[in-house]
This record gives sequence, structure tokens and C-alpha cells, in this order.
Amino acid sequence: MKMNASEWVWLNNHDVCSARNLIEVSGLSSEEFDELVDVGVIEPVDETAQVKSFHLRYVVTVNTARRLRDDFDLDLNGVALAMTLVRRIDELHEELAATQARLGLEM
Repeated sequence: MKMNASEWVWLNNHDVCSARNLIEVSGLSSEEFDELVDVGVIEPVDETAQVKSFHLRYVVTVNTARRLRDDFDLDLNGVALAMTLVRRIDELHEELAATQARLGLEM
């Protein structure tokens, strides 16, 4: 069984990788990846850097984008919209959990 690098790398907000790595792991084309960067779904660590690097947490993002594209036959605009909505839902879940923790409520 061949192991993919994304299966054993700790996905976090501290370590970084190149766009090439994310494209390779996800199966997205370079053009699709660049479009997701352009619309803000994927953000480089340093916008001004000549060679852009990305947090490892984006491995999950690019894989989700590819699955949405393939499973629902979405064009890139549909993928970008879906990814934006997924990110917002995740943010709202985090806010809800933090509020419940402050209030001492359990879900």
C-alpha cells in the first residue's frame, strides 16, 4: 500500500508547504489552485513573497475542493462558493463552542 504524504504529515497552522505540494496532494490543476488563491479560499503565508508558501492545514481545504468538484461536477465558481460557505460554517461552529464554554453549557 502506497502512503500519501498527507496521510502522515501533521496538518497545522505552523508548518508550511509549496503550492506544488498542495496541487500534487489534491489533484487540482495549477489553474484551479491559482483561482482558489485569487478568490481567497486559500491564502499564502506571505502575500508579498516571490515564492508563495501555504500552511499545511490547506491540505484538507484543497482535498475538499477537489472532492466537491468531482462529486458534484461543480465549476470553479461553484467550488469557491461552497468552500467559502464551509469555512463560514466552521467559523460559526467555533464561535458557538466558545460561547457555550464561557456560559458553561454542554451540547
